Amino acid sequence: MKSGKNRSDVEPGSPVKIVQKHDQRTGKLTSGIVAKILTKSASHPHGIKVMLESGEVGRVKHIA
Repeated sequence: MKSGKNRSDVEPGSPVKIVQKHDQRTGKLTSGIVAKILTKSASHPHGIKVMLESGEVGRVKHIA
């Protein structure tokens, strides 16, 4: 399983697990399909920020 720190690893349509802003303390992961990549830089130390098809926004922790 890849981590979500590199933008090149994340593509729209990819199944991922993200941590949403309000879940950062607990580390609760939310599963979904990437609809849009929000991070512009090539990498981010906390994970690439994406929007899921469900509309939820968070940083990618795992790519399925």
